[in-house]
Order: sequence, then structure tokens, then C-alpha cells
Amino acid sequence: MPIEFTLDFEKPIIDLQRKIEEMKSIASQDGVDLESEIMSLERKLQKLRVDIYKNLTRWQRVQVARHPRRPYTLDYLSKISQNFIEIHGDRNFRDDEAVVCGFAMIDGRKVVVIGQQKGHDATENIRRNFGMMHPEGYRKALRAMKLAEKFDLPVVIFIDTPGAYPGIGAEERGQAEAIARNILEMARLQTPIVITIIGEGASGGALGIGIADVLMMMENAWYSVISPEGCAAILWRDRAFGKQSADALRVSAPDLLELGVIDKILPEPPGGAHSDPNRAAEILKENIIAELDRLKDVPKNELVDMRIAKYRNMGIYKQA
Repeated sequence: MPIEFTLDFEKPIIDLQRKIEEMKSIASQDGVDLESEIMSLERKLQKLRVDIYKNLTRWQRVQVARHPRRPYTLDYLSKISQNFIEIHGDRNFRDDEAVVCGFAMIDGRKVVVIGQQKGHDATENIRRNFGMMHPEGYRKALRAMKLAEKFDLPVVIFIDTPGAYPGIGAEERGQAEAIARNILEMARLQTPIVITIIGEGASGGALGIGIADVLMMMENAWYSVISPEGCAAILWRDRAFGKQSADALRVSAPDLLELGVIDKILPEPPGGAHSDPNRAAEILKENIIAELDRLKDVPKNELVDMRIAKYRNMGIYKQA
């Protein structure tokens, strides 16, 4: 695995990985038998990955969710689906490449897929607007959902965004209305909706495609009403307090499962999804299939009633 980007807490892993690579190079070039030493170090490396990643802080999980080598929607779709046919445009203004929508097969099951898409380099990130959707992106997603309802197909959604695009043009074209409209329409959509937060799930940018029958979250993803840095800028007037904000907001998957906001945590390979994208995709696919199979025979009216009840039951309130 190429070493291009390293988080601070990953440095012991990278140092040991480099040592293993050096020993393999020496053994290959000089014909020295270092097999037992290499195997010992590889076992140590595996244990180190497990130990580090099972004790991550909330802020460290936020950093992992933003890792530039972390798989995005199209990376997962290439591994878990077949015959993906993308649709473009909102039939109103233009196409928004921050979100991909289309028809696909997942292990023989026909689905409509929707997913926010970031870029793996600067050029692609500009093209994809860093995964920040415009109003036309939300309207394109709604168009895809309505097609799913029309053809009796379940909707599979992948959330990964730092937020909806906050530009003036987006506001002029009705960003808030587009998000609100999607929330309303998803609440009463007459077909199953299975959502996975695969990376970042920030604010209305995530909620605009985030109403589900089942909401799953990858182990090192985060989900919140605002980014930790945005919260820090408001509360402390300093984005450097992101770590404290992440703790206060309780953005991690275990927090949100405890609060009843999400339904399931998907474990990631030791070292995070970016360390073994194939295994991460296998775990994602297994859980999506399990939920699709569980929901397929639920009557449509019951499905909608259960979905609405799920969100009404969140939170704590008092009646006077």
C-alpha cells in the first residue's frame, strides 16, 4: 500500500510498515532469509492497527472520515454493484456532480442508488464540489427517488458530505427549500430506503438525502448538525477547538447508536476503510443486502408509518 498521507496517530503504523518494506527489500536484493523476522513484524503491525483504531477519540474518527484515500460512493459502487446506469440532471437547471444517481444491481437485486461524491485529487474535487450538493443535486436525488417509487425499487443511499453548498447561487436557487422538500418527500416515499453514512455526515447537507427506514453508519464516520470546526467557530470563535466540539456534539457512531439516531454500526477493517477498501466494501454489501431483504416484504403503508414513527420518537421533550 503506497504511503502518501499519514494522520498523526497513524505514524507508529507507518514506521513499522516502512521497516517491513525495508526488510523485504534487503531479503530480495541480498538473498538473506528474513522470513521469520518479517512475519513477526507483520503480526505486530496487525496488532498495532487493531489497538490504535479501537481506541480512537471522536476527533480522530473525524480525521479518519476525511482521509483522502477513504473510499467514496463510486469506489464502493464499483465493488458492490453491477450494471450501474447513471442518470443526470434535475430537469430544471443542470446536473450536479456532487451527487451520483442511477440504477444498479446489488447481488441480483435491482435498486436505485444515490450517493454524495468527493474527489480523490484537486481536479476531481473541484468537479465534484468537494461533495457539497447544490439545490439541483437535491432535486436530482428526488427525481431518482420518485423513479424508484414508480418502478417499485428500493433506494440505497451513501452519505458523505461536509455540508450543502453555502454559496449565493445555491441560496438564490432555493437550497433550503430543496432540502426541506426532500425531507418531506422521503418521509412518505412508498419504497424502502436504506442509508449508510460512509464518511462525513454534516448538517442539512446530509439530512437532505438522509431520511431512512434503516440508517447505518460506518465505524469511523461522523454525523452531526454542524461540523466540529463550524461549532468551534461559533462557540469559541476559534476553529482550532474542533476536538472539544467533536466531544460536545457526540459525533461518533457509538454516540449516535446510543442516542437512537442511527440503527446500526458497520465495522471497518483494522486501520480504517482506507487500509482495506475491498473488505470495507464486503461489509457494506453484506449489510445492505440483509436490510433490503428484511424490508422487501413490508407493506408500503406500514413502511411509511414505521419510518415516520422512527423519527418522531427521536429526542426528549416535555409537554406542559
